[in-house]
Formats: sequence, C-alpha cells, structure tokens
Amino acid sequence: MINLSILGSTGSIGKNACWVANNFPEKFSVKALTASTSIKALADQIAAFKPEMAVVRDREQAQKLSALVGNKTCRIDYGPDGYAKAASLPGVDTVISATVGAAGLVPTLAAVDAGKTVALANKEALVMAGGLVMERARLSGARILPIDSEHSAIFQCLAGHNRDELSRIWLTASGGPFLNTPVEDFASITPEMALAHPNWDMGAKISIDSATMMNKGLEVIEAKWLFDLKNEQIAVLVHPQSIVHSMVEYLDGSVIAQMGRPDMRCAIAYAMSFPKRLALPVPPLDFYRTAPLTFMPPDTGKFPCLALAFDALERAQTCPAVLNAANEAAVEAFLNKKIAFLQIPHIVSLALDAHRPGSGRNLADILDADAWARKFAAKTVTK
Repeated sequence: MINLSILGSTGSIGKNACWVANNFPEKFSVKALTASTSIKALADQIAAFKPEMAVVRDREQAQKLSALVGNKTCRIDYGPDGYAKAASLPGVDTVISATVGAAGLVPTLAAVDAGKTVALANKEALVMAGGLVMERARLSGARILPIDSEHSAIFQCLAGHNRDELSRIWLTASGGPFLNTPVEDFASITPEMALAHPNWDMGAKISIDSATMMNKGLEVIEAKWLFDLKNEQIAVLVHPQSIVHSMVEYLDGSVIAQMGRPDMRCAIAYAMSFPKRLALPVPPLDFYRTAPLTFMPPDTGKFPCLALAFDALERAQTCPAVLNAANEAAVEAFLNKKIAFLQIPHIVSLALDAHRPGSGRNLADILDADAWARKFAAKTVTK
C-alpha cells in the first residue's frame, strides 16, 4: 500500500491522481489533500478518501471547508505552514506535487527535505530552484519522479542505458492551438481561443503556456535539472499529433522514443506506482488508424516564449525564476483580459532585461527574484 499526499488535488493533475487512487484502492491510500479555493471539490474528495488532513489557502477557506465537511476525522489546516505539513506528513510515502505555479516550490521542498518520493508535476519548482531542489534531494535521499508526459517519456527512455552514452534529448511539443495560425492573426487571439488545446485537457494556466509555447520552455529548464543535462543536450521538436511524448538520442545515432495516447493518466499512474505499471482502462494505441506522425522545428520567431526560456537558462542564476514569475503575472493579466496575447512574451522579455540577477543558490534569493518580477510585471501591465 502506497500512502499518498496530493498537493493541488482539485486541479487537472490532482483530479487524475485521485482517479488513479480511486481505481486502485488496494494499492493507494490518500492521507492528505490540498487545494487553494476549490472548497466544494475538496470536500467531495475528503468524503471519498477520508484523509488525515486537508489544507486550503487561508483561514476563511478553512472555515468554509470545515462547515462543508462537518466532522472531526479530517484535520483542516491552511496557509504555507499547512501545505508544508501535508507535504511532509509522517507515514506518507509519495507526495504528488501538482500545485500550479511558484506556489508549489516551498511545499515541494518540504517533501524533498522529508525524504519523500516526489511525483513532480509542478515544473516551476525546478524552473525556479532546480539546483537547490536537486541538491536537497541528494542530501535527504528523496526520489523525484516526473509526471509531465514529456519528462516521464525521457525517464522511461533513459532506463537501463549508460548515461555516458547519451547525446541529447528531444522534448516534443504539440505546437498548441495556434501552430498553423498566421502570426498576423495573433493580435486578435482571445483567452477563450487560447484555452482550446487540440490534444490535451489541462488547466487554464498550462493551456495558455502551451499556446505561447512557454510551457515547453519551462519543460526545457526542468529537464536540465531533472536529468542533469548540459544546456546543449536539450532540443525541442514540434509534433502535432502528441503520440511521441519525447525521445532520447544516443552517441551511436540510436533514438529511443516513448509513445502513447495523449492521456495524462498514463504518466501520472506510472509515477505513482513506479517501478510497476498499472493496468489502466486506456484504449491501446491503434497504429493502423493513427494519422501519419510529423515533426518540425519550432518557430521561435512566431513563439518567442520558447526562445526566452532558453535565454533564461543560459543567463542562469535567478533569471529562470524571473522568467516564470513574469510569465505567471502576464498570463493572469491575459486571462483577465487586461493585456493582449502578444504582450505576454513582451512583458517577460522586459522583466528579464531589467532584472539584476542574484546567485540563486538559496531560497531567499529565489523568492526575492520571484517577488520582484511579479511587481515589475504588474507595473508593466498597468502601463
């Protein structure tokens, strides 16, 4: 029996993790659940799984949750301390880090410091503080397993092979909803249009990041730390069908690819049950009916966010944290219809150029850079 703590249980990844746990009750027991403000959904999950504790954003949300739950069997907590407690809860084996955005960094570090197995969907933790997170994992003995389909694919393609023989990895990208949209039409893109991803069912923030290709840029930075790669060992390939989830190329020219339907439950279940696989009720990939698989280089002129991510990776220090924070602020402004789609990369670029990098070697540096970038982006949006 694997005891779970699911951080961000009411989001897209969290709901799918709950689905896996619910479908394999003999293998998983949910001990902690966390959300932000989706109180009704969290209350339903508490009724289904009967965890030891649940955590929400603040005292007001905690009071609302208590009124809905109406019993004392589940301890309800709130705020940063509560999230850290859920991430390091004694008796928990695996922490599913599925909180969206920079808010997932501190709870993820708490899980790492507690020596948990961390099934990581919160890519921002490694984007902001990859060196710090991986170093603390080495010290505590924590194991980090990827949930993103691309990183799960790389993880699977590396298994059983000599890392000294690795040439590079290929992260595949669907290209999002605007792959074939003329760039002159980008000025009229609305949030509703950007949220309509052709292949994947994701939350709002990640859907917008996919539309700008920032999501792939964040995955590039995540991959560097997760797999201990040199910057030049990471390449991106646009693959509209989302069947090949990513590939690994070796020194002899061999390329190993991991394939499957675009269904996040597969990667989530693999991280939850590793090193075993679960018999998921997912239709097999039909090679006879699958459309021809196509690949093309990314157009960073059309999608500058990907180039900005590579730039932040090269600049290093606290620049990736600034990239992430400025992007989060810009995406929120776009979703609230305060800025246009094309202004997202513009705001991120301005923030990177205006930033005076810190070392990024400690959490305080990283959080300071994050706060600075959010203030900078907010002022730019206002202007």
